[in-house]
Amino acid sequence: MAMPDHRVAVIIEDDADIRNLLEAILAQAGFETHAFEDGSEGVAAVKEHQPILTTLDISLPGIDGFEVARQIRHFSDTYIIILSARTEEVDTLMGLDAGADDYLTKPFRPRELRARVEAMMRRRNTYSPETPVAVETRSAESPTSGPAPVPADPGEDDGWLSHNGLRIHPEMRLCELDGEPVTLTRSEFDLLQAIMNGKRRVVSKDTLSLELRGDQTTGGYVSESDRRAVEVHLANVRRKLNDPVNAPRFIETVRGVGYRLANRQS
Repeated sequence: MAMPDHRVAVIIEDDADIRNLLEAILAQAGFETHAFEDGSEGVAAVKEHQPILTTLDISLPGIDGFEVARQIRHFSDTYIIILSARTEEVDTLMGLDAGADDYLTKPFRPRELRARVEAMMRRRNTYSPETPVAVETRSAESPTSGPAPVPADPGEDDGWLSHNGLRIHPEMRLCELDGEPVTLTRSEFDLLQAIMNGKRRVVSKDTLSLELRGDQTTGGYVSESDRRAVEVHLANVRRKLNDPVNAPRFIETVRGVGYRLANRQS
């Protein structure tokens, strides 16, 4: 098993030139890299090396990248970046729905890939067990409409954030629903934590997009695809929590603005 401060990346890419480029980019970023051209080999490599980061092409020999992502998500919370020549929005949504954290189209700029990877590493460091996690979230960007924050649920004093039977522990990266564990990807967990931190304050899609990028500053550029990524990740969270949009127990959508915790249930 890799040590917490040891960066390991698995590259799953059938184009040799791109594979070599990715190895060079990630090596410069301090990663130990393991590269494969076949989807099944890539899945096995993730099991063996337990990487922090996995880059993944869609068009692979054997099983395609969507299926690779789904298989990886059964046993790993590695950050997954899909790198694909497919530019249609439906492909991006399918990739995120399969469990990817990010989707970058080819040809990509090495500097942009490096920036996205570093943002993921910032998020990892922010929420690592060695780093204290503040209970209050950034709210300067978030709209302040809606009811005032409600008192904290019992359990927050011991590091858990709780709401209507849902509990998360930011430092241990644990999620439980009615006492049963729930498996979330890193991006899903980060978004859920941001919303739970906000309690009944509305957290905008732009704020959540910056949260995913590890951007601790205000005023960062947020594209429509960034907002769509937030929507897809939260749709996956809702599915895992069995939380319908029209009668939410946990996450309430404020149309045209963002998200907040649903009303407290007695």
